[in-house]
Amino acid sequence: MKNWMYAALVFLGGCCFGVLSTFVKLAYGQGFTLAVVSGSQFLCGTLLLWVVLPFVKKQYLSYREIFKLIVSGIPMGLTGILYYQSLQTLDASLAIIFLFQFVWLGSLLEYIIDRKKPSVTKILSILILILGSIFAAGVFQTTNSSLSGIGTIWGLMAALSFSIFIYTSGTVGKHVPAIQKSSWLAVGGLLIVFIIFPPFFLVDVDTLVGVAPFGIFLGLFGVTLPPFLFSIGMPRVGSGLGTILSSSELPVAIIMSAVILAEYIAPLQWFGVIVILVGIIIGNKRQVKQQPHASLS
Repeated sequence: MKNWMYAALVFLGGCCFGVLSTFVKLAYGQGFTLAVVSGSQFLCGTLLLWVVLPFVKKQYLSYREIFKLIVSGIPMGLTGILYYQSLQTLDASLAIIFLFQFVWLGSLLEYIIDRKKPSVTKILSILILILGSIFAAGVFQTTNSSLSGIGTIWGLMAALSFSIFIYTSGTVGKHVPAIQKSSWLAVGGLLIVFIIFPPFFLVDVDTLVGVAPFGIFLGLFGVTLPPFLFSIGMPRVGSGLGTILSSSELPVAIIMSAVILAEYIAPLQWFGVIVILVGIIIGNKRQVKQQPHASLS
């Protein structure tokens, strides 16, 4: 497989995350609640992973290792709950902006836990990301009534939870094959979702049948596909270029919000999206230069 194909897989993995907010909004429009949407997504996504697991390479894991992976998957479930909660009061195009703050929150978390000081380039990129987020969130539009305070809090909490998940998933079970690791992480996400929202919808046949298409779609694109695509592409393109490629999440979410949900995206918000992408490119410029094998050509 050529290098550009690996890059395409990482790009598609980012796109998978980008489509979620639009279809969660559509599920809400059909009358389904946060509990039903979140529960069906993680149930379907986890089942899909475990259906695939018997057919891929696996490694023996001790109970201790399994427990660590399950616990590491809890922030993934919390991210889904918090993010979908923000979508109840925010436009999908705004909710994804706040979730995207995991980029700088992850660097802050890395500094607090590992004492890994960010470079000048990294700090510059973070400042650019913050500036871009201000524009993209539409805070300069005084007539924008969709900017909810509580929705903003939920969105930022989702970003923090997502940054914790990225950190723990990157430090726990490094030796475990990707699909096997993803399967146990998904179990952790599923457990926390079912603890917070007991799956009463499973005994309601009408609700179960009605939400099934959304659950399968969200589970596939939110729990199953991204880890699989990243596990194939990331090792070959490198983390620097991989971060840039996976940022396709944000423009895809914005475009789908505009096209499918008919949400109005102001010119300043589009400008903010561009600034955010520029910030990511600047933050990873050095890593890309150090990885000549990650070329798209």
